[in-house]
Amino acid sequence: MKLAFRSLVASLALALSASLAAAAPSNWTIDGVHTDVSFEVKHMFSKVRGVFREFTGTIVFDAENASKISVDASVNAASVDTGNEKRDGHLRSADFFETEKFPTITFKSKKVEAAGKNKYKVTGDFTMHGVTKSVVFDAEFLGANEKKGGFSARTTINRKDYGIVWNRALDTGGFVLGDDVDIVLNLQVNKAQ
Repeated sequence: MKLAFRSLVASLALALSASLAAAAPSNWTIDGVHTDVSFEVKHMFSKVRGVFREFTGTIVFDAENASKISVDASVNAASVDTGNEKRDGHLRSADFFETEKFPTITFKSKKVEAAGKNKYKVTGDFTMHGVTKSVVFDAEFLGANEKKGGFSARTTINRKDYGIVWNRALDTGGFVLGDDVDIVLNLQVNKAQ
């Protein structure tokens, strides 16, 4: 009887420790091959989409406790790609990203709050063109196994808040570029070793 009781206690302790281990925060790195870091902005009478080809980042994720989640990411601003070389060169110039002076765009989370099942509000410092502002990403955890996981996130910023003010008036009224920029992230992540 004592042996059976000890065996039961040991089994319960093992199950509890496995459960606690599963709930512990996990560390992930952004997979540069399977991730899409994109933006969209109004251009005249349509929208232009662009991506950044070079970026790095880490995510600490805890499905049980949103306050333990953190994100730290960096984008090489010169890796901007809108599918048009002339436009990309203009985006790298002093009219926009000024990549020689400000080579990176960064985000570092300060607070994460749950916002529904697998959904989060991720607040942090977004730095672009030498200016740092607090932004909130609406993020979603898409699932994971032992090696890979997925997240999506989006936010909208006003480019003028970051000193990117270039524009040109249209003959018909209005301007060539909109001020609001939608940022959309589709992240595949790898479990950190």
